[in-house]
Amino acid sequence: MSGRRLWIAALSALMLLTMLAAAQDEKNEVGGALGRTFISDQGIKGATFFDPTIHFGKSLAFEGEYAHRFLITPIYSVAGEVVGVYNRDIDLNAGAYPFAGVPTDLKSYFITPAARVNLFPTTAVSPWVSLGAGFGHFSESNMLIFSGTNPGKSTTGFVLEGGIGLDVKVWKNLSIRGEVRDFWSGEPDFPLAPTGKSRQHNFFVGGGAFWRF
Repeated sequence: MSGRRLWIAALSALMLLTMLAAAQDEKNEVGGALGRTFISDQGIKGATFFDPTIHFGKSLAFEGEYAHRFLITPIYSVAGEVVGVYNRDIDLNAGAYPFAGVPTDLKSYFITPAARVNLFPTTAVSPWVSLGAGFGHFSESNMLIFSGTNPGKSTTGFVLEGGIGLDVKVWKNLSIRGEVRDFWSGEPDFPLAPTGKSRQHNFFVGGGAFWRF
């Protein structure tokens, strides 16, 4: 090997070690995001009245997350993360007066530990995928949409989480993030409006920032 090639190889190795050392100093991150949760409309089984469909509003949602990177290379990194998403007000609508099948609104939150794999984690732009499992909770309004007491109850159940996103470094240890996560949960309790389903998709679409340390 010529002297020039040797210097190039040594410089490349030094740059690689420098990148790895810098990455090792930033194993933890905390962050938050703001977005919307989208739930597909669902038909009411056996309904004969007008508009036999449950319509879910697009709730303003808040996300918080903590992650720790266990493995970091220039090509990929593997992290464990805990993600929490809170939906403060999901408006509901179905049928027409006097067929009050659903409550006026509901709230929900999901908490899911997960594994996340980032590509090119030591560069300024890093796409990622996430997969995890945890639990979710739905809390319903006491009133039905066209008056009356809601017979449905709050529920808590198992949730699967899958997500994709993109991280962009903007300043020192600060990065911004865009993401889409699907929280596959159990159905809320709608005894007057059965859908015949046991699971539903809750798509969180949002953006925010995180700090790595």
